[in-house]
Amino acid sequence: MQTALLPVPLAPEISLHLAGDRVGLFDSADGQFRSDVPPPFWAFVWAGGQALARYVLDHPDLVRGRHVLDVASGSGVAAIAAARAGAARVEALDLDPAAATATTRNAEANGVTVHARAADIGDAGPAEVILAGDVFYTRSVADRMTAALRRAAAAGAVILVGDPGRGYFPERLFIRRAEYTVPVPASLEETEALATGVWEMRATITLR
Repeated sequence: MQTALLPVPLAPEISLHLAGDRVGLFDSADGQFRSDVPPPFWAFVWAGGQALARYVLDHPDLVRGRHVLDVASGSGVAAIAAARAGAARVEALDLDPAAATATTRNAEANGVTVHARAADIGDAGPAEVILAGDVFYTRSVADRMTAALRRAAAAGAVILVGDPGRGYFPERLFIRRAEYTVPVPASLEETEALATGVWEMRATITLR
């Protein structure tokens, strides 16, 4: 997919290689979903990632000097924000190898280092802060992500999630820390802005 280096609407301090506002998620496949090739989620900057990036940039003490992990990283916007805010080490995981490549490219464009790789959250090692944007979009993904984040929180990690009300977000496990009106491409969301929360997972969680 053809991209251009563009500023992130809610965090213009960061620029990413992105598809244009009029490009749809499946345009590169002639509008068809293909099960053998993941859609290029990495070519768009989604609302949850933008909200996380803005929050981290505005609250750098949350990540400064810490080991940060960005899961389902996509374009890497939240990981790049953490690196800019002074994190000691930033890792980014995404199931799509193309997303890991995009994150590395985007980090280089912003003059920061992010260690990106294609992997599932279940393959991640421990981290002090975990960032997760737009990860509750289907029931199966939400259940797996919730279980992994609960284990990490129980082990002492700070969990921050950016979510624009995807429908499977387990709000009862979180405390809302901020809310933003996030500009988004109408070609993706059928609207030009989404109210998006940044949520912190509650520290005391009983695992079952």
